[in-house]
Amino acid sequence: MSLRPIIILPDQRLRVVAKPVVAVDHGVRTLMDDMLETMYDAPGIGLAATQIAVDQRVIVLDVAKRKDEGSAREPMCFANPEILWASEELSVYEEGCLSIPEYYEEVERPARVRVGYFDREGRRCEIEADGLLATCLQHEIDHLDGVLFIDHISRLKRERVVKKFTKAAKLEAPERKRAPKPERAASAASGGEIR
Repeated sequence: MSLRPIIILPDQRLRVVAKPVVAVDHGVRTLMDDMLETMYDAPGIGLAATQIAVDQRVIVLDVAKRKDEGSAREPMCFANPEILWASEELSVYEEGCLSIPEYYEEVERPARVRVGYFDREGRRCEIEADGLLATCLQHEIDHLDGVLFIDHISRLKRERVVKKFTKAAKLEAPERKRAPKPERAASAASGGEIR
């Protein structure tokens, strides 16, 4: 398992519609493991493959309540998740996103959903969910369709947060250009050649 960098708004890769997984093979299971490690490290309760710039319909979740880091984890992995049914009853949760750090807003979504998916072993499954799990499933499936939780809030609030993150990205860009790349610095110091 390895940590993957999480892409941040306004990165346009967050707006990509992910491609279906053809088969849940070793590569997809490795992706799921990397995503879980990345999600736990962030820390978060859900992560979509598009958030680590992988164009596949894969999400991972763990909404188990943990009082401390020693408590048991309950990871869930989904390939090609799709909402099969959603209740007319709605609920409101304050949502956040690892790709929009430190920004939270109340979002209204269906209170209950039934989701079809393939598990880590490639078996076709269905899950009925309510509460936080239902919200998290909808949030992460939205990511696979290029939709962010801020698309569910008012236009004014959405424009403000996009502007804030766009400005922050522009301020960080010059710093990235000035910093030497570690490989080049090490190679130059040793007189070696970069290949």
